[in-house]
Amino acid sequence: MSAKSVDIHNKRYSRFMFVLVILFATFAGMLMQTSLGTALPTLMDDFHINLATAQEATTWFLLANGIMIPVSAYLSTKFPTKKLYIFAFGLLLVGQFISYSAPVTNWTWFLIGRIIQAISVGITMPLMQVVLVYIFPAEKRGAAMGLSGLVIGMAPAIGPTLSGWILDSSHSFASFTLSNSWRSIFLLPMAVIALTFLLSFIFLRDVIPNQPVHLDFRSLVQSTLGFGLFLWGLTNVANANYGGWTDMTHVIIPGAVGIFFIIIFLWHQLEMRHPFLDIRVFAVKQFSVTTVLISLSMMAMIGIEMMLPTYLQQLRGLSPLSSGLTLLPGALLIGIMSPIAGAVYDRSGAKRLARVGFLILLIATIPFLFFGLNTPRDFITVFYSLRMFGIAMVMMPLTASAMSALPKEKAADGTASNNTVRQVLTAMVVSLLSSVTQNIANTNAPVASLKQQNIFEFGQRTLDASLKGFHVSFAISLFFALLGLILAGMLHSGKVIEQDPDLLDEKGGN
Repeated sequence: MSAKSVDIHNKRYSRFMFVLVILFATFAGMLMQTSLGTALPTLMDDFHINLATAQEATTWFLLANGIMIPVSAYLSTKFPTKKLYIFAFGLLLVGQFISYSAPVTNWTWFLIGRIIQAISVGITMPLMQVVLVYIFPAEKRGAAMGLSGLVIGMAPAIGPTLSGWILDSSHSFASFTLSNSWRSIFLLPMAVIALTFLLSFIFLRDVIPNQPVHLDFRSLVQSTLGFGLFLWGLTNVANANYGGWTDMTHVIIPGAVGIFFIIIFLWHQLEMRHPFLDIRVFAVKQFSVTTVLISLSMMAMIGIEMMLPTYLQQLRGLSPLSSGLTLLPGALLIGIMSPIAGAVYDRSGAKRLARVGFLILLIATIPFLFFGLNTPRDFITVFYSLRMFGIAMVMMPLTASAMSALPKEKAADGTASNNTVRQVLTAMVVSLLSSVTQNIANTNAPVASLKQQNIFEFGQRTLDASLKGFHVSFAISLFFALLGLILAGMLHSGKVIEQDPDLLDEKGGN
């Protein structure tokens, strides 16, 4: 144990066990962000819902997650680290059990569990990054953020694969899983969370200095209404029961009202002496650019991750396990490469890594535009893995660079701001791609009368229509990669050192 491993009460603790507990618990929580992607067809069958409604399992998760992340800066500053983690882990366990036990006649009950899970992850994920900033020295920041890449990058990537394996295997244990195989997806994360919840009482410590900050109720209401309504409007875009982007009641009005509250929330933060969320961190160019680039990498990753399992199962007829195994090498690769990329950042900085990473991501996405009904699975696996390799080279170095561009005492605000932008944009992408894929498929669908005349041709045209929708979604992900490659040139050259005077001068000093 390092001699520097002492908490804010000057008591020694095991930094290794501390990090291990929070990594495993946060990993189990982040798995739930994408693990249901492979299970969407199963959920559609069991709950008797369409694709757009099933997608709410992800969009509502992102919505609640996006609401909570701005609050995380206040929570991590106000409350002791250990108590906050114990509360969040307990909440995550409750949320997972609610979704696990939801009757197939009550989709709303399932979503309530998802929302509770998202609230917990909205606390634990940004809190993990702040903790790593505090317990690791600046010269090891890249390697530390590389560890967080096992969670932020690998967990969403491996989620579809793991759930595919569980869905295929759970049929042998139908009685244990209440005769619904999708329930099995929650069992392993619940077991991990239960164990880490108990270990939290032993190994976690208070490592973030607390301050008697006052909860500004006005900021809390503005933040909740702003991000909540805006993201809610986005989730309604893909709902087949509504009118898409032009639906005034369910999309345009809540979206516009949400934007209004976000604007007055941001304005209020700038006026406050002690803001609820210090958005002045965006005045540092390096932090702002890295935040945008991290968001673009996540948007490009989620854009493929959420649509590819559905393409493999609905258009290619693969089982959940087969589609998951197709994605497994890429998921493992991002887990292997994230710590390595973080260590490389400690030596050379983020600019070169980001440029190469986005270039690889761009090149590896192009073949997705030409995927057909008979594209070899090995071909899909290779290019999906290349995409994950590029994302690993981008995400963790940029995260370390963003956190190092700010003074340590601004880590909570920086992490919350960074993750809020990322989650909002990710939610937008999920809604956009779901609606685009469905709308293009509907627009190009054959006329119903053809089914009576030639059922074979009707089926083929239906598949072709759906394929066009997926191609457009993949093209949007390609655009995000291209934009990231262009903007990477704006990064600071070399490694960013914490409280670098050149970077602080960009916002007028401390």
